[in-house]
Formats: sequence, structure tokens, C-alpha cells
Amino acid sequence: MTARPLAPGSTLGIVGGGQLGRMIALAAANYGLKVHVYAPDADSPAFDVAALTTCAAYDDAEALTRFAQSVEAITYEFENIPRETADLLARHAPLHPSADALSTTQDRLSEKSFINGLGIPTAPFRQVDTPDDLARALDAIGLPAVLKTRRFGYDGKGQRIIRTAAEGDRNAIFAEFGGAPLILEGFVPFEREVSVVAARGQDGGFAAFDLCQNEHRDHILALTQVPVPGLAPETAEGAYEIARRIAEALDYVGVLAVEMFLVRDESGERLIVNEIAPRVHNSGHWTIEGALTSQFAQHVRAVCGWPLGEADRTGGLTVEMRNLIGPEAGDWRAILAEPGAHLHLYGKGEARPGRKMGHVTRLLHRTD
Repeated sequence: MTARPLAPGSTLGIVGGGQLGRMIALAAANYGLKVHVYAPDADSPAFDVAALTTCAAYDDAEALTRFAQSVEAITYEFENIPRETADLLARHAPLHPSADALSTTQDRLSEKSFINGLGIPTAPFRQVDTPDDLARALDAIGLPAVLKTRRFGYDGKGQRIIRTAAEGDRNAIFAEFGGAPLILEGFVPFEREVSVVAARGQDGGFAAFDLCQNEHRDHILALTQVPVPGLAPETAEGAYEIARRIAEALDYVGVLAVEMFLVRDESGERLIVNEIAPRVHNSGHWTIEGALTSQFAQHVRAVCGWPLGEADRTGGLTVEMRNLIGPEAGDWRAILAEPGAHLHLYGKGEARPGRKMGHVTRLLHRTD
């Protein structure tokens, strides 16, 4: 369906009701837009800040149709909605990012094949559908290697590192994944994990936020820092160019994140793409206070057909974003009392271990 620029007062549909949907909705409200959030869980955090809500399953065709007919444009906050759902929505309202972009990036095999097809390096990989496939893939790639589900894995879920040949029977390892389609990836000896959060508009305009450095704890993003210390300027420029090429090849509209490994060896610095997130991203939360336009405002601008905003860091500041995971959100009083700290809580009820309850951004000092 052909997209037209939305006017303030229009209604933007958001599929998914987690914290990313919540922050998109808050950004949309600042532009005078209403939002209608569609999610299957009654306690979805985004429902608390939405003008309209629909609580229904992602395969409920009648509910999806009513939702799509009630809005002027649709976006989504996470990539695990079925392709059939995206296609249905797109028949009734402009959908950004597109169903094709979603389909390419929600399967690790198609995603890595797409990236390699652009001449952009990834870890070596092989498709694994049977225990025999796994044995052949291990022979081809070597150890250590990472076995992953092709779809639905996040925050370390749906993956297993295989370090030595003595770790177990191939049939037993394969059975751990319950018959799901798999991919084996070679282990990359990286120095750091970095990411680019960028946006592409409906007019083809492109803007990238500063490359950021990410640290994980128990496979969950714990800390993002901007700028990346000790990085060659040409490496950062290479990262932005990778993100731009990916966005253009997907004919992408909206914000996306490209996660990469920074490798240093005798040949110097180089970047290897790990994965694409076709949405606003946890490593871009620092932009709310740390950039002239937040990733959420930028996403709203893009999907509404508006000009992209400036993506520069605010005042050249050094910025740190730390996730508040599980009971860490209980420190909210101390964080509120801390100069230079900006607290964001997501309105979730139970602070379970491993659950992202909020984040805090600290604007530290000038880099000049």
C-alpha cells in the first residue's frame, strides 16, 4: 500500500506492547500523534501510554484487520511477528519496515546469506536441519562454534556454544533444540561488540547515530557506551557504510540496528556483522538524552514519511546507558538522586531475574 506522510493528529499503529513499543508511543505523542498498540498480553507496558489498544493474538485475522483499518500507518517493535501477519496488515495500511525486510531479518540463515550477498563479512555459517548436517557443519567450520535456532532467539536464548569434540553426541546436541531449524556459526575472536543504530526515511534519506560499544552479562545487554574509545575513525565510517548499504538493499524505512564484532589482528581493525535488528534497539536507548533526535523520535519520523532529525551526540558528551535488569530497578531512589542520571522505568510488574525493567542513562563529560 502506498504511504503518504502522516499529519499530526493521525493514528500510528504499533504491533507489540513491550518497552520498545512504549517508548515509540511516547515519542509519537510528542509529535501530536495518537497510537494504537496491538499485543497479545493484557499487561503490556505500551498499553499504559496508548490512546487505543487491542489485546489479541498475532494470528487473529479479524482483530488484525480491525486494528489495521483504524490507523493511518503501522510499525512494529519486535521482529518475531509472523510474515503472514505482516502481509495481512500491509493490505490495509502502510507497514514500515516492510514485510520483506522483516522476513529477511527474522531468520538467521536468510539474514546472513543476504549480508554476505552484499559483500559484507559475517562469521562462517552452515544450515543445520539434521544431526548429520551438524556433523558436516562442525567439520567445515571447526570449533569452537555456536549452534543457534534460526528464528526467535534473543538475549542468549536458543543457542549453545560447542567448544570441544568431547562435549557430547551430535544427536543429543541436536535434540536439545526440539527439531527447530538451526544454523551453526563459527566463533569470532572479537575484541569488542559494537553496534550502529541508524534510520532510513521514505525518501531514501539516511542518518546514523554514533557507533556504540556494548557489554553483555549472561547474554543480556548490560552496558552501552558512546563514543567507542580507541577506535580508528575509518573503522567507524566503515560501520556506518555497512548500515547504509544494508538499509538501502532492504529498501528499509525506519530505525534498524546492525550488531557487529570488532576484530583486531595483524591486519588491523575490521568489522564482522553479527546480526540485524529491524527495529529500534536496546543499544540505542542512550539517544533519548544523548542525541539531538532520539532513536524513537527518528523511527516515528521515518515511518510517518517525515524528514529525519539530526543524529549527532548532544554537545559532544560521553554517554553511558545501563540496563536495569530484575531487582536492579529497585535502586530507583538512588538513581533519581544522582546528578546527571536519567531514569527510565518500563512499568513492568514482576522484577524477574533477567527481565529488563528499565534503564539509566548517564551524561558523563565532554570528549573534547
